Amino acid sequence: MAARASSRVSARERLLTAADELFYGEGVQTVGIDRVIEHAGVAKASLYNTFGSKEGLVCAYLELRFERRKEHITRALTRFRTPREQLLGVFDALGEAFTDPGYNGCAFARATSEADEDSTVRKVADGYREWLRGLFAGLAAEAGFADPDTIARQFMLLYDGAGQSAKMDHDPSAATTARGAAAVLLDASPLRPAGAA
Repeated sequence: MAARASSRVSARERLLTAADELFYGEGVQTVGIDRVIEHAGVAKASLYNTFGSKEGLVCAYLELRFERRKEHITRALTRFRTPREQLLGVFDALGEAFTDPGYNGCAFARATSEADEDSTVRKVADGYREWLRGLFAGLAAEAGFADPDTIARQFMLLYDGAGQSAKMDHDPSAATTARGAAAVLLDASPLRPAGAA
């Protein structure tokens, strides 16, 4: 009896799974809360008791996406030895996402495209963006580049552009192209003088 109870999926998990499938596949604005509840097979009260509102569910869905992306990139970077290789390796991790048949663009860009500037949804997306920008800047600093913040901004543009191209142009090789451009940028970027902090 205990084994059966532990194998059951909680209402929270079912709602998140349904939200992930529907919001990512069809869009946050397009999918109503009743569809998520029906897809999850839970009572409406479960959603409101767990997440408070549709916006709360959207935030939880994006936080789940953020954690998965962070884990995927972090795991992928273990394949590379140097910070410079890891900087470029982020694009390899991105390219792996593009090969997923269900790839439907950036979940954060899609969810925030119609969100209010001060919405909690936008704050979750901003947290993801800050983490990614910080990852690029941190690796660039470790690699010895003189201006890691500029490299981080440049890499964010390449990362975003690759995602748009993969989705809109149906180009799964966009990450490889972005990686090549990133390598050229690194080759042209000055290093800190030897002995500089």
